[in-house]
Amino acid sequence: MDEQALLGLNPNADSDFRQRALAYFEQLKVSPDAWQVCAEALAQRTYSDDHIKFFCFQVLEHQVKYKYSELSTAQQQLIRETLISWLQAQMLNPQPEKTFIRNKAAQVFALLFVTEYLTKWPKFFFDILSVVDLNPKGVDLYLRILMAIDSELVDRDVVHTSEEARRNTLIKDTMREQCIPNLVESWYQILQNYQYNNSEVTCQCLEVVGAYVSWIDLSLIANDRFINMLLGHMSVEVLREEACDCLFEIVNKGMDPVDKMKLVESLCRVLQTAGFFSIDQEEDVDFLARFSKLVNGMGQSLIVSWTKLIKNGDIKNAQEALQAIETKVALMLQLLVHEDDDISSNIIGFCYDYLHILKQLSVLSDQQKANVEAIMLAVMKKLTYDEEYNFENEGEDEAMFVEYRKQLKLLLDRLAQVSPELLLASVRRVFSATLQNWQTTRFMEVEVAIRLLYMLAEALPVSHGAHFSGDVSKASALQDMMRTLVTSGVSSYQHTSVTLEFFETVVRYEKFFSVEPQHIPCVLMAFLDHRGLRHSSAKVRSRTAYLFSRFVKSLNKQMNPFIEDILNRIQDLLALSPPENGYQSLLSSDDQLFIYETAGVLIVNSEYPAERKQALMRNLLTPLMEKFKILLEKLMMAQDEERQASLADCLNHAVGFASRTSKAFSNKQTVKQCGCSEVYLDCLQTFLPALSCPLQKDLLRSGVRTFLHRMIICLEEEVLPFIPAASEHMLKDCEAKDLQEFIPLINQITAKFKIQVSPFLQQMFMPLLHAIFEVLLRPAEDNDQSAALEKQMLRRSYFAFLQTVTGSGMSEVIANQGAENVERVLVTVIQGAVDYPDPIAQKTCFIILSKLVELWGGKDGPVGFADFVYKHIVPACFLAPLKQTFDLADAQTVLALSECAVTLKTIHLKRGPECVQYLQQEYLPSLQVAPEIIQEFCQALQQPDAKVFKNYLKFSVRLRPTWST
Repeated sequence: MDEQALLGLNPNADSDFRQRALAYFEQLKVSPDAWQVCAEALAQRTYSDDHIKFFCFQVLEHQVKYKYSELSTAQQQLIRETLISWLQAQMLNPQPEKTFIRNKAAQVFALLFVTEYLTKWPKFFFDILSVVDLNPKGVDLYLRILMAIDSELVDRDVVHTSEEARRNTLIKDTMREQCIPNLVESWYQILQNYQYNNSEVTCQCLEVVGAYVSWIDLSLIANDRFINMLLGHMSVEVLREEACDCLFEIVNKGMDPVDKMKLVESLCRVLQTAGFFSIDQEEDVDFLARFSKLVNGMGQSLIVSWTKLIKNGDIKNAQEALQAIETKVALMLQLLVHEDDDISSNIIGFCYDYLHILKQLSVLSDQQKANVEAIMLAVMKKLTYDEEYNFENEGEDEAMFVEYRKQLKLLLDRLAQVSPELLLASVRRVFSATLQNWQTTRFMEVEVAIRLLYMLAEALPVSHGAHFSGDVSKASALQDMMRTLVTSGVSSYQHTSVTLEFFETVVRYEKFFSVEPQHIPCVLMAFLDHRGLRHSSAKVRSRTAYLFSRFVKSLNKQMNPFIEDILNRIQDLLALSPPENGYQSLLSSDDQLFIYETAGVLIVNSEYPAERKQALMRNLLTPLMEKFKILLEKLMMAQDEERQASLADCLNHAVGFASRTSKAFSNKQTVKQCGCSEVYLDCLQTFLPALSCPLQKDLLRSGVRTFLHRMIICLEEEVLPFIPAASEHMLKDCEAKDLQEFIPLINQITAKFKIQVSPFLQQMFMPLLHAIFEVLLRPAEDNDQSAALEKQMLRRSYFAFLQTVTGSGMSEVIANQGAENVERVLVTVIQGAVDYPDPIAQKTCFIILSKLVELWGGKDGPVGFADFVYKHIVPACFLAPLKQTFDLADAQTVLALSECAVTLKTIHLKRGPECVQYLQQEYLPSLQVAPEIIQEFCQALQQPDAKVFKNYLKFSVRLRPTWST
């Protein structure tokens, strides 16, 4: 062995040594006989360094995993002997090996086991047991090997091939026949020998039993001697957690419903007699978390038994199962309400399934109704935040509580299905009592009271949020609570969680304000003052900006009396914050987007005449335009790159804000109808000069391009005079990404305005293509994947552009580019269909080709196009599917083939018998296609139903190798 390289295995070695060790490891992996050196080193205990031992096992692991079949019988025998020798040596070692070495050794044993057990090493377990006997060091390794084998055979987290899965099933079947009873006996002996003097080995053994019980005969474990021993372990502090988990696995095993019920009930009787059901006496929360999981397993097992028995019509036993379930509810409730959330979380599954049973019963007994109420009270209590929750800096504990709350919400929803009236009454009682005295109540109780009202909206589902119509008692209860919420003054509570819950609930029940609009002013004030948008917490301000936008949008018909007041009050929140003034804006630029959108919604949906709307929109956007001009000048002068970036960022925000206001317009309220065209045209005039700014051009172009997209929708043809100059600027010094983002803009204009933009398109068609070709032809490194991906995406964009032009009835734009350019364009489409293994682009290319054939393929088409069809388009329809890269297992390729079929059908439609004759007599024979296949193909092509030909083509492409004679 290279001793110098081995030095690098030490975690404290410097990086050069570590690199050398890594290189050495790779070298040993590929060397045909290096593993033998490692095997010898392990068998003869050549090295004392733990990292070298681990390294040797890694080399052996690689050999067994990837190269075992290449070894001779003698070499395979050597590996077996090496491992057994190493195992024997462990019996004599004064100190056991480090855990990480034992685990790695166990993995190698397990890999060898799955490879050899069915063929060369059927006595694997007997050989190992004969070496380890009851030696504690040996037993430890034996148990680790068993866990590693279980992991190889049944671990669902490990992805297995279908062949491995079949092999694993066969191994398990063979083990059940040949050795499982012996293994179970060995576990019993280990547990009996070590339960009082070696807790570590005992716990390991319990873990093995728990793992194997899922796939071995349960009667080997679920019998008096094993169960009594496990129950005994439940009273031993160091063993009881593992014993709990082991019992859980036993209970979870699928079996006959009546037998399962008997097993669970006998376990419960013993556990209850031993005092385990007295939860309040137990202080060890780690044990209680495991115990809660066990009770959950027992409860859910009984519910599965009940469900099966009901399905089988066995009413007597089903009644017994239900009785057994009911007797566990008191314990379930104790665990559900436990102050430790892990303990509570572990029992939620049982609780949820129990409620599902109650939902199916036609009548509930008084006890069952009391249980429902008790679960409801437990959920309400457990939803409450604790004192330690850190609202300002939420970490892992907080994230876990949020997840736990989601589980409780599912319980609440299920409670609503069982007894909606009871849930509504309980929430109302808690809510009213809490809000009556909110000033003197702790924040977590106030928050949960409002939260419960919020949760009712989903728990009591209605269509389109119509909670305040229909069922009178429900509507009046919710109306009552909402009235209390908005008039109690609780929005002034000094805690962020209460404030946020207030606003979330107000927006969730926005329909309330249509019923009682008199409350809108006080809620608007809450949004606009220190309780909402001007709150001291940035988190509250940010969330409120979004909720305010939703509130105004949903109630826009009721907003008219307040519009100007709101616009005045939000004036300072709309200010663009340039980097140099040092003023920290209350809202981030993302939050400001919502405020600008809200302002736009208020103006556009107001009942004002068009002139007033125009004046208000101008007041809103003029400060942005003025600031934009000043900042653009400053950017042109800026020297420092950081300052340039922050100025460009600010300019981009200005464009984004103006763009966002336009989202308020709709088909009913267009820009023109609102008299706002002029304002947005002024914005365009202001923003377009940024396209010629040489600094930070990516950011500025991106912002202006997005604004143009919006204006094409909003201003319609009024935007057209601005497009040529904007396009010219955007095509200067552009990269692949710029073009990729520019082409959708041209596509949008082409598809929307069609013939109106024909002169513009004809003028910019070749400049755009030259820019695209120039980027595509740039040399790039062979292994530069990002450059290759950019080119692929640009190629797709280019073909999408041609598809838009041809699909919008604008083929004359291409036809008028001169014969040479037209041919160049057509050739690129043929290349896209055939040469690049990109099915998305291929599909688009065939769509373009079929459209061009439809437009130009008739007798009066452009000169020379018919020749092009036969020389290039027809061959493309065959060459593309014949390529090995044309993979019909891929959905996009299937779509490409479908479009290829459409192209051939269109050629036949336009050229008639001439096309069939060409295929039969010239083209297909030139490919050496068998005459009977040619005949079949042409018959399918001539079928009037296009589907017939598509299916034929799909079928025949799958038979590619059989085409030739």
